[in-house]
Amino acid sequence: MQAGRRAANPDVVAAVMGQVQAALIAASGRLVIIGICGAQGSGKSTLAEAVAAACAAQSLRSAVLSIDDLYLTHAARQRLACKVHPLLATRGVPGTHDLALAAQVLAMLERGEPVPLPRFDKLRDDRRDADTWPRALAGCQVLLFEGWCIAARPQASSALQKTINVLERDEDPHGTWRRFANDALAGPYAEVFARIDRLVLLAAPTFEIVADWRWEQERALAQAQVGVASMDAAQVRRFVAHYERLTRHILAEMPDRADLVVRLNDQRRPLSITSRFRA
Repeated sequence: MQAGRRAANPDVVAAVMGQVQAALIAASGRLVIIGICGAQGSGKSTLAEAVAAACAAQSLRSAVLSIDDLYLTHAARQRLACKVHPLLATRGVPGTHDLALAAQVLAMLERGEPVPLPRFDKLRDDRRDADTWPRALAGCQVLLFEGWCIAARPQASSALQKTINVLERDEDPHGTWRRFANDALAGPYAEVFARIDRLVLLAAPTFEIVADWRWEQERALAQAQVGVASMDAAQVRRFVAHYERLTRHILAEMPDRADLVVRLNDQRRPLSITSRFRA
């Protein structure tokens, strides 16, 4: 565990393991994918690592993959920004991930092969060299697939018409950027997310807390990589604005369909843990 990172709540870990066991029973021997969705800084990575450790304690072979590690390279996003909309240079919204790479990794895991797991350097804003990626062992049984927009669904077209923050008002007045992200979510992202067996939501109390949580993350990243430039508080708030529309949508619609909902307070402590099992 990185210095300063909070430990995962044991009750939440136990609840997720309940979902893992239910999924394994239903899967009858194939790989199961546990999706963990939550706003930036909500503790997804910490939870995924804790669940992976719990899997190991039960002799289950598991791997952790973050959707953040599937971002398009910096160069690819620059090309997308020139072709479609300047805001696509910034990693974040659907459309800025490498879904071909995601599909390749998932297919290899499903075949039981050893798999290099992509890694993205957020301070460099680019994918790490492939020879530094960790490898999932052959015969992986459980994939913990975490990320801020995991299993998100697109908004209705009518919801895209009104801007929701200064970023959208000033830099996407015609809605090109947000429509592009929404269309991507309805298409190739939906195909990837359909492979998820169980969905866990870490629900932030409000969107407004997310910028504070992301600022904490940025400071931790800067401390871990001394000498590498990081964002200041104002830059973090602008960055988080890219995520606002979909984060608010997720918090509104996902609790009714997630298999496990963990409602958090502003300190990321669970206020409630609600689960449902499906056949």
